[in-house]
Amino acid sequence: MKIGVVTFPGSLDDVDARRAARLAGHEAVALWHGDHDLGGVDAVILPGGFSYGDYLRCGAIARFAPVMQEVVDAARGGMPVLGICNGFQILCESHLLPGALIRNDHRKFGCLDQRLVIENNRTSWTSAYADGQEVTIVLKNGEGSFVADEKTLDMLEAEGRVVARYVGNPNGSQRAIAGITNEAGNVVGLMPHPEHAVEDLCGPGTDGLGFFTSLGAVGLLSA
Repeated sequence: MKIGVVTFPGSLDDVDARRAARLAGHEAVALWHGDHDLGGVDAVILPGGFSYGDYLRCGAIARFAPVMQEVVDAARGGMPVLGICNGFQILCESHLLPGALIRNDHRKFGCLDQRLVIENNRTSWTSAYADGQEVTIVLKNGEGSFVADEKTLDMLEAEGRVVARYVGNPNGSQRAIAGITNEAGNVVGLMPHPEHAVEDLCGPGTDGLGFFTSLGAVGLLSA
């Protein structure tokens, strides 16, 4: 598959995301925040970093980038979209996913190898995992605490839209939620960084590679 990785001013992990996509056997191409089309890609990754310097709110300016209108339209049409860390924040700001990401409850930036449980393997980005599989990938954030009102949280739980949950709770996320999906299963937001766990040489191992090898496999929520 041809995967486009968007670079915003302040993105940090766009190169890492493209590398992860290539290691998973895909063609990876760079998209720019000012682009007005997606260049025929089959999927999009919004990478981690500090888009537009995180002014106003994390992801609040990036949602208005020209490329995001194309991403939103494509996502609503069924294209797989993965938002990692800042990308997750952008997906929430763009209303492709509910909830918000706020300052960690300990008020510090955290960077650690974090254990997760995969709770939904029926999305475009998680079908390579077993339901309930425990993985370890990198977590690095200052505003990674997922919050939503109780009605939304109950809805996410009832519809099986919690994609991954922290083992422990490193940042105060409500119900230890690390990632969620939209109703169709093609849009996933994940606070930890799977692109930093795709080879044994660097990072905590290869547990993150499944987020990229999942693309193209059958297993959408709508199936």
